[in-house]
Amino acid sequence: MLLERRDVSPDREDECGGTPLSYATRDGREGVVKMLLEREDVNPDQADKNGLTPHNGAAGGGHERVVKMLLERKDVNPDKPDTRWGQTPLSSAARGGHEGVVKMLLEQKVVNPNHVGSETGWTPLSLAAEGGHEGVVKMLLERGDINPDQADTKWGRTPLLSAAMGGHLGVVKVLLERNDVNPNQADTDWGRTPLWWAAQRGFEEVIKMLLERSDVNPDQADENGSTPLKSAAGGSVPKRLVRPSFA
Repeated sequence: MLLERRDVSPDREDECGGTPLSYATRDGREGVVKMLLEREDVNPDQADKNGLTPHNGAAGGGHERVVKMLLERKDVNPDKPDTRWGQTPLSSAARGGHEGVVKMLLEQKVVNPNHVGSETGWTPLSLAAEGGHEGVVKMLLERGDINPDQADTKWGRTPLLSAAMGGHLGVVKVLLERNDVNPNQADTDWGRTPLWWAAQRGFEEVIKMLLERSDVNPDQADENGSTPLKSAAGGSVPKRLVRPSFA
């Protein structure tokens, strides 16, 4: 009814830069999205003040049908990152563990599966590993152009280290099965290994899995001389290493 009126703007932004299409795609309102995309006066790739496009919002919410509708448009960039965190739709989908959306996006030739976020340097694989999304991790690792040991640019955490920090046993197992993953790779912030973090946080199954490897150093100390044993015996995690909250 509102769209039938000439005095209603179908693409008007609010104070956050969001449009009706932005909110409809973010919430997965397929009927509304279809209606808005049929109009010539609606920009399907309009970003809000954080640079979040309708496509990014739909991918982050795991709304497969909405993502598919947007992918069918030639005027939508499926690899456009937001301006706050530098996350692409693939990054957002990987972070949320949305396997169906990840699969669709990986089929697009213009989508970079190794995109590095501008704020933290996290790749889609890093985000999936950090969230414990084993299915997405496997999907990304099936590609020959993915670096399974690429560390972020802020803390120097590899996907394995991020998975170990979160106690994600399945993801740790998948990554340790790779010959091109270094199980002793420490972060660049404190020099702490996957084993150190798993020990500090009490993830026994992850510790056991790492210690079963003959190439894992069980006594590798961080920059302060703290070993995995010492971290397991007691200690606290610096607040600055806590994962930032995405919008």
